[in-house]
Amino acid sequence: MSIKILLVEDHTLVRSGIRSLLEKSKEVEVVGDVGDGRAAIAACRELHPDVVLTDVEMASLNGIETARQIHAAMPEVKIIMLSMHGDPQYVFESLKAGASGYILKDAAFTELLAGIESVMADRRYLSPPLTELLMDDYVRRANGQSTATELDKLSAREREILQLVAEGRSSAQVANMVHISVRTVDTHRYNVMQKLGIHSIAGLTKFAIAHGLTSLR
Repeated sequence: MSIKILLVEDHTLVRSGIRSLLEKSKEVEVVGDVGDGRAAIAACRELHPDVVLTDVEMASLNGIETARQIHAAMPEVKIIMLSMHGDPQYVFESLKAGASGYILKDAAFTELLAGIESVMADRRYLSPPLTELLMDDYVRRANGQSTATELDKLSAREREILQLVAEGRSSAQVANMVHISVRTVDTHRYNVMQKLGIHSIAGLTKFAIAHGLTSLR
């Protein structure tokens, strides 16, 4: 039986290219492809994929938050992050969010297939250049050093609001996107600022970029 894949990538050409490669493999079946995190969550509920391949950096709802929400609602779904960045923060936050794999976009297609096979066998998979990051993390834990970040202070909803605010959306736009009131958006934003000790939109934007919630692209 083929492994059912949902592909999540906000660049149409990249998404088409990856899908074309996957469709040449007899081992997998692409059951859907979408261009953003919110669509991915809805598609998961409808299509019940075995594996979600998702870009890390996406507007509106980034890949890490997408992974966190999918994993919370459907823990049986395996998630592999695809990224141009090998930044430790991106990798750690992805694994914390429930991802089972993290593959760099410059990897060979054979590596992507190997990653899919690994997560389906309940093993984690990281692109080889990233394995040293895990070793460093293990050493820190063994020495009793916490790997918690400032981001851990925020709830899932607060992280979602933070990304949207950092991307320049107004309270009204955020409220419309996440289906809550403007007053609730403002409350979340205030709470985020209090928890992080940041009191400007510019500061929130800088924090969001540094922690992989959004980018300048």
